[in-house]
Amino acid sequence: MMRVLFVSLSEKSHVYLMVPLAWALSAAGHDVRVASYPLAVETITRAGLTAVPVGTDHGVHRDMSAYRESQDYATANWSRCERDQVDWAELKERFALSVPYAFAPYNDPMIDDLAAFAQGWRPDLVIRDPLAYAGALAARISGAAHARLMWCSDVWGRTRQTYLELMREQPEAERADPLADWMAARSEPFGFSCDEELLHGQATITTLPPSLSIPSASPDLPMRYVPYNGPAVVWDWLREAPKRPRVCLSLGTSNTEDYGGDYVSIPRILDALADEDVEVVAALLPAQLEELGTLPDNARAVHSVALSTLLPSCSALIHHGGYGTFATAMVAGVPQMMLSTLIADHEQRGGALERVGAGVYLRHGDATVEKVRDGVRRLVGEPEAREAARRLRAESEAMPSPHDLVADLERLAEVR
Repeated sequence: MMRVLFVSLSEKSHVYLMVPLAWALSAAGHDVRVASYPLAVETITRAGLTAVPVGTDHGVHRDMSAYRESQDYATANWSRCERDQVDWAELKERFALSVPYAFAPYNDPMIDDLAAFAQGWRPDLVIRDPLAYAGALAARISGAAHARLMWCSDVWGRTRQTYLELMREQPEAERADPLADWMAARSEPFGFSCDEELLHGQATITTLPPSLSIPSASPDLPMRYVPYNGPAVVWDWLREAPKRPRVCLSLGTSNTEDYGGDYVSIPRILDALADEDVEVVAALLPAQLEELGTLPDNARAVHSVALSTLLPSCSALIHHGGYGTFATAMVAGVPQMMLSTLIADHEQRGGALERVGAGVYLRHGDATVEKVRDGVRRLVGEPEAREAARRLRAESEAMPSPHDLVADLERLAEVR
């Protein structure tokens, strides 16, 4: 039996991604714990998992709400990660700002508590959120094997590799490395230093199929995405086939809850589709529902609907780019329209979706009524988009399940 410690940031969607693999490891007889900030405890325990609250809740969400425009800063766009997309000055600024204003605030308040837990519990394997660098420290402290579980393409690791290549070409006086300096400072009290394995682990668990992915910074362990959207109910209206093509509109939870609002207008999207021969289902939060006026005749607004129960009946999905929403549509074989900011890997992932023909990617500021309407018409009406989405589903289904991955993780822990 292994002791397996998952380490997540306190974002619901990040925890949700971990749940199916945590279940698989538990079902295989391993002792599984999920460590995160106290505000994530309810999310973890509602999934039937054992939570380890560590640290004191951070103020990152308060800062997100105060600086909503930060999602479109160049420094937040990690999709630009190749040498032909960025230069040294841009990457240097990205790390110089991201470490003190994002990575450190997300991780520093949990490091000491998590280290003490890891020293006492002694996990054999740590599986962490790619931005939960505190989990990397916990693995090194306890001598555990260490893997990252991606909620995105590995833009963080790929950017790091490009950064190191460019840094070697700079005069020595210019070779600043804020990420390594920060992690070295956090490692020093525990008696070790920072290296690339600490930053990227011995393996990277990726749930993106090959046609959408980019190279990872450590050896890949592919795993089929299995949707977990929280508590799920198949409501009575979902048990009947739609009479017209069904289009789902979902803007997730993180922008509303963390950034103080969505980046596109729900009423405007509904109005754009009001005269189309489709049924629009807007799956919304209570706060989003409060902003609605009179709905068009072809629309209904619902809440407490898990996308895994809704999307199989849909012909298209309009969403904000969040990975859980994106991947749930991917494994359901549903064409997608991403109306997104530049944050994280959204540009890379949205561009890849367009290249394979399974969707439309638009910056939120470019999402005019005409472009939304035309995009939905293409996704619903043209067979090429449906066929491309089905190919993505088949690619995903060919990947190892969480159950299949357990043996690989057992071997990873044994080697360590």
